Amino acid sequence: MIQIHPTARVSRLVDIEDSQRGSLIEIGENSVVDSFVKIKPVGGTGDLIIGCQSTVNSGCVFYTGNGIRIGNHVAIAANCTFAPVNHAFANKHKLITEQGFLPSKGGIIVEDDVWIGANSVVLDGAVIPRGCVIGAGSIVRGVLECYGVYAGQPLRKISTRQ
Repeated sequence: MIQIHPTARVSRLVDIEDSQRGSLIEIGENSVVDSFVKIKPVGGTGDLIIGCQSTVNSGCVFYTGNGIRIGNHVAIAANCTFAPVNHAFANKHKLITEQGFLPSKGGIIVEDDVWIGANSVVLDGAVIPRGCVIGAGSIVRGVLECYGVYAGQPLRKISTRQ
């Protein structure tokens, strides 16, 4: 099911696939989703919820998997990938494409007042709490600290917002 608030601005060039498993895709009040964003329900029955006054720039990809919750006043720069799903691969006697998915690590949670830099990848189990900044090109997994400024591969805290 797709629910877009009447005040949200979603480019006509956004590709939102409707879920075959009942996942909810919700875009909140006064949020903006730019051209060439892909939203694909795959790998689970999780929902994608984008809060109010958040912006998703062009080229971002959201796989709903085990769920993605994005808070209010969040800025997501271009070409970020959100992947709250993990492929199984351990059995070498079975094709990877036949092994399905691993259990959820909790989906992805992005709280309010967060900025995620361009080309970042956010993985299953990531919790980006209130006020965080994620530097461009970062790979995010695990639970971060409020108002932390993080960057890199591997991700590390480089400062704290004052």
